[in-house]
Amino acid sequence: MLSLQQITYKHPNKELLFSNLNLTVNPYEKIALIGNNGIGKSTLFKIITGEVIPSTGHLQLNAKPYYIPQIFGQYNHCSVAEALGVNHKLNALLEILNGNANNEYFETLDNDWTIEQRSLEALDSWELQDIDLQQPMASLSGGQKTKVFLAGINIYNPQFILLDEPSNHLDANGRQLLYQFIRRTKSTLLITSHDRQLLNLLNAIYELSPQGISVYGGNYDFYIAQKQIAKNALEQDINTKEKALRKAKEKEREALERQQKQDAKGKKKQEKAGVARIMMNTLRNNAEKSTSKTKEVHAEKVSGTAQELSTLRGQLPDAAKMKFGFNASQLHQGKVLFEANGINYRYAQQMLWKENLDFRIASGERVAIKGSNGSGKTTLIHLLLGNAKTSTGKLQSTEINAIYIDQDYSLINPLLNVYEQAQHFNLGTLQEHEVKTRLTRFLFGKEDWDKPCSSLSGGERMRLMLCCLTLGTHAPDLIVLDEPTNNLDIQNVEILTTAINEYQGTLLVVSHDACFLEQINIQREIRLG
Repeated sequence: MLSLQQITYKHPNKELLFSNLNLTVNPYEKIALIGNNGIGKSTLFKIITGEVIPSTGHLQLNAKPYYIPQIFGQYNHCSVAEALGVNHKLNALLEILNGNANNEYFETLDNDWTIEQRSLEALDSWELQDIDLQQPMASLSGGQKTKVFLAGINIYNPQFILLDEPSNHLDANGRQLLYQFIRRTKSTLLITSHDRQLLNLLNAIYELSPQGISVYGGNYDFYIAQKQIAKNALEQDINTKEKALRKAKEKEREALERQQKQDAKGKKKQEKAGVARIMMNTLRNNAEKSTSKTKEVHAEKVSGTAQELSTLRGQLPDAAKMKFGFNASQLHQGKVLFEANGINYRYAQQMLWKENLDFRIASGERVAIKGSNGSGKTTLIHLLLGNAKTSTGKLQSTEINAIYIDQDYSLINPLLNVYEQAQHFNLGTLQEHEVKTRLTRFLFGKEDWDKPCSSLSGGERMRLMLCCLTLGTHAPDLIVLDEPTNNLDIQNVEILTTAINEYQGTLLVVSHDACFLEQINIQREIRLG
């Protein structure tokens, strides 16, 4: 189906993205391509589709792939029919039905008399029955745009499908439709995604890294198990090397002490024996040379072992290198933070929720707000945070320190650099070197402190946000996460998960990522209809 041999790609500025990649996809396989953001997954997809030409290497493709990209802004000027590539046939069909017998229209239609019906049925199968084929793509939500391109699969029945983060903008119902399609389809699939539930539906995991493509012959759970085995072995090697370094330093100290004792003893003997001053100087120089040689031998061994240890530590996953250390919230467990009695919100002269909402949120709880796209999840958050007022009912709230984190990590100020952003959350309690130590703990080294926040990736913004949360005297009483994993790769989702599990305060989460919700130990949900 697909064979990539020795594929290398350099950016127009000559910067190398990846080199000598080899990849084979056989018919009927369902494969995940994973890797950190910026490693080149989307570029590799564009090479497969022919949109991008590799710098070197050979590509063999037996079927034209149907490609669903991650970003759809480039289609905003199109109608749904144009985005799906059926507009010319639809126009030809309309002209023929209106009595225009021009041969050009018959050639364009190519006997595809059911194109309109099939297109509408395809949209309907992805729950887009209210979408018109002439509707502008710009008027659709991110999830609807994804579904439009998924509907194209029903229209074209392609043998080979490339999906780039297909579940990113889908709500829970949309994701279930996607999962059902993946289970049932006979088409060959190559998918890049950080949706772990989706990844567990696939037959193999191909991991793209600076070292190339590594193949794991199983689903995501199998991949994680294999990575954990490798991580355990690496940690064992690190422990062994740490012991060797301590032993080498101890031997170095003992050898120097012995040498110094021998030199001192020799000097006393020489003084008692009345050795001439010129001879004494010669003997002292020899002793110093001997001590220096001893130092060099042991220092070389210590340095070599330390370098080997540093190399091993550098191979640890980023999540294993980080230390979070959140301070505790001042609120006692169980204190009622929010109590809603019959609340609702009027939107466009109509109440947003079919039934008024009644709920209570107490300190220390972990609560998910669930509902389909457009059900008012973000609106409810704004009501709870006091950024909007209820149209009916009563909402009582306790004065708390709350942090709202959206999927773009908008609390990060693009006009500041990394160090300035951290200082913004410091409130004067930590010295400059302490702030920089915290930044280093969150993988922002000396070379990153002056980097503008506007240039940070989604994962870097997330890590900086977490770092900022550790700088205050107390952790926030409430952290609100609004689709926090949407723009993160798998590695950064793991970092976020680990951090959130160390946080001891109250958590309110909007997310369609079922695995994420399970791993951060959500206790209950508020469902919106």
